[in-house]
Amino acid sequence: MRLGMALLLGTTVLVGAPALAGPDTSDKAATGPTVAHPEQWPQAKSPDLVDPETEAFVTALIKKMSIEEKVGQIVQADISYIKPEDLRKYPLGSILAGGNSPPLGGDDRHAPQEAWVKTARDFRAVAMEDRPGNLKIPLIFGIDAVHGNANVNGATIFPHNVGLGAMHDPKLMRRIGEVTAAETAASGIEWAFGPTLTVPQNDRWGRTYEGYSEDPALVASYAGEMVIGLQGAPGTKDRIQKGYVAASSKHFMGDGGTTDGIDQGNTQVDEATFARIHGAGYPPAIDAGTMTVMASYNSWNGAKMHGNKSLLTGVLKGRMGFDGFVVGDWNAHGQIPGCKTTDCPATINAGLDMVMAPDGWRELFDNTVREVKKGKIPMARVDDAVRRILRVKVKLGLFDPARPLEGKPLLGTPEHRAVAREAVAESLVLLKNNGVLPVKASANVLVAGAAADSMQMQTGGWTLSWQGDGNPNDLFPGGTTIWKGIRDAVAAGGGKATLSADGSFAEKPDVAIVVFGEQPYAEMRGDIRTLEFQPGDKQALALLKKLKAAGIPTVSVFLSGRPLWVNPELNASDGFVAAWLPGSEGNGIADVIVGDGIGRPRRDFVGSLSYSWPKTAGQFVLNKGQANYDPQFALGYGLSYARPGAVGALSEESGVDASMANTSVFYSRGATPAPFSFATDSQVTRAVAEGQAQQEGAVKLSWPSGPATVRIGGTSGLDLTREANGDVSLRLTYKLDTPATGPVKLRMEGGANKGAIDATSLFTGQTGEWRSVNIFLKCYVQNGVDLTRVSAPFVIEASGPLVFTLAEARLVSDPNNSVCPGGK
Repeated sequence: MRLGMALLLGTTVLVGAPALAGPDTSDKAATGPTVAHPEQWPQAKSPDLVDPETEAFVTALIKKMSIEEKVGQIVQADISYIKPEDLRKYPLGSILAGGNSPPLGGDDRHAPQEAWVKTARDFRAVAMEDRPGNLKIPLIFGIDAVHGNANVNGATIFPHNVGLGAMHDPKLMRRIGEVTAAETAASGIEWAFGPTLTVPQNDRWGRTYEGYSEDPALVASYAGEMVIGLQGAPGTKDRIQKGYVAASSKHFMGDGGTTDGIDQGNTQVDEATFARIHGAGYPPAIDAGTMTVMASYNSWNGAKMHGNKSLLTGVLKGRMGFDGFVVGDWNAHGQIPGCKTTDCPATINAGLDMVMAPDGWRELFDNTVREVKKGKIPMARVDDAVRRILRVKVKLGLFDPARPLEGKPLLGTPEHRAVAREAVAESLVLLKNNGVLPVKASANVLVAGAAADSMQMQTGGWTLSWQGDGNPNDLFPGGTTIWKGIRDAVAAGGGKATLSADGSFAEKPDVAIVVFGEQPYAEMRGDIRTLEFQPGDKQALALLKKLKAAGIPTVSVFLSGRPLWVNPELNASDGFVAAWLPGSEGNGIADVIVGDGIGRPRRDFVGSLSYSWPKTAGQFVLNKGQANYDPQFALGYGLSYARPGAVGALSEESGVDASMANTSVFYSRGATPAPFSFATDSQVTRAVAEGQAQQEGAVKLSWPSGPATVRIGGTSGLDLTREANGDVSLRLTYKLDTPATGPVKLRMEGGANKGAIDATSLFTGQTGEWRSVNIFLKCYVQNGVDLTRVSAPFVIEASGPLVFTLAEARLVSDPNNSVCPGGK
């Protein structure tokens, strides 16, 4: 146990929870083994990557390559940091589009298929052009197509893996892989960074929704099917020409087992457990022919995976017989002790074949060339890495310039959307039904809740952007919100459906369907400190109670990327459906919860929990088979119309201090959510702003004269270094009333903080209009601010006169609309 805090195991109730730390970057004293014994691991074998003809071709090509050309194959750059013409000097072998990276000259949230195709062709044209000495080795272009090719406007977006696991349908996974591959290839991209084979063991982890299940057997049953769906069956020829792409089974390994569920943290388990749980998906993926494997950020007992030769080389390439190539994750090699993101021979020597160096690729290329020439990276290791990469390019069909599906109108076709709609319907898990479901299609139905008509909330993270936020419905052409699916189903049955987000109504409805859930998130920002839903700010519960008080039968449709403690919401509902993050086809929900005109089911629930559902908000580690296993709903639970069951009143004691959950909202809707609070110097006047209909609860801050400081603080110390590295920003929404006449500084307090951002430009100019500015956290670092232990995340120093009205201060991920004021 940590000092003053009790760590929950099984069902013990927490009164506190440890603060979320940054990634494990040190070679700390291990609590278990760090060197694997390959003979103790399961065996596998890549079935079709090695053959005499391919190896002869690759051998002949390698003999023609210079050191620079070989190193180029090993280095991968992000398209936000490289231009096609750079390839003439730097013969790189791969590019990627990260979660926030737009196509060339485009906007990542608005980019259609055509912009992605043009980007691919522009890079490809330079790589393959006729010029002296150019060997014309094709690029391989990768993207995070983790639930469909969801970076591209108009694509079919599938449920996230947390929902797909609830289907328990491996055959449908193959069809999902085929659709994803076709829409990726049609966009000019040859490589999908999936499937994710993590086995999450702590639901506080922000990437839990990327895992199919806590159960390694279920993950293993999906792994091979998804690989075959993406790549075609072993032995398939001309893959890219047939609409298949390379798969990347990830993240090898242990990403879902970190202590406290901290992203990029330390997985502290013995070797047998490591292999049995976290390695379960890799043998079937390799046996199915996965062409690439992505290494993981995390450590195993203190040793970073990107530098662990015993696992990358001994287990993966040796015992498991993997003949493809191993790619790194975004700058993860820089976390190896002694490495930098721009210089890391250790990761290549450990067995990484392609280094993902999105922004520092030039320096990494130059340094790696130098390391090879000095012998720090043996030529045999370089040749092995290059051979593996070229082998995959041959088998994928990249040396053939034909791309018959590229640019074809395959994104979001009716046939593809039908597959996604089927997946949505199969993924739904019925937790409670006291006779309210199915809803009669002839009824007067009220549809309420913030998520009812929100594509952003039903698609979640890794959708059009990394964190999946800031995406209005018009960015999803062809998609169907949950509201629209219900509206159409009710209309077809002769009933009436009304949308009212706040639950107000003129005519009392027969039934209410309330759609609510988590806001979008991805890694880092998704890590949480309690499993309670909306701790300290129970907006959804208030809506449910209002409808219950009015005597209206209520169905809850809950959107989440993990199981959460929702006992109060369950108690306030007559029916409760776990709908996970269903993607673009919200009509799949109406297919199950809306019956015919007389209330007969049109189709039944078939989904069951692939994660155990918590009884308290402190059951962070809750996995079937562990000691003291005591969930609210066990792994495999799921009611149906054919298999009903009663759920009585549940305890509403969460067991966790709700104020511990908030790490990103400092001021909103007229309040500083716990644990934060306002503090102002006596010279500053703070008053509730009047007449601010557009910005509920805004506060007016006035500096009459002289220097003074306003701060929002109260946390024991946030580590925001990961967020700074991940281009997270501080968003301020405010109205300038009286512009500054002197300097204005933005700071953060805590740790060894002495630096500040010159924010004067943000508080001058036009007055009277609301504005919103996103300030990169990395700007604070660049100005000497220590983000390792932040106690006050919003501090503003100024001299009067200055008056502005603050409506919001919070962390967001919106790098394409963020700035560094003050010139840094």
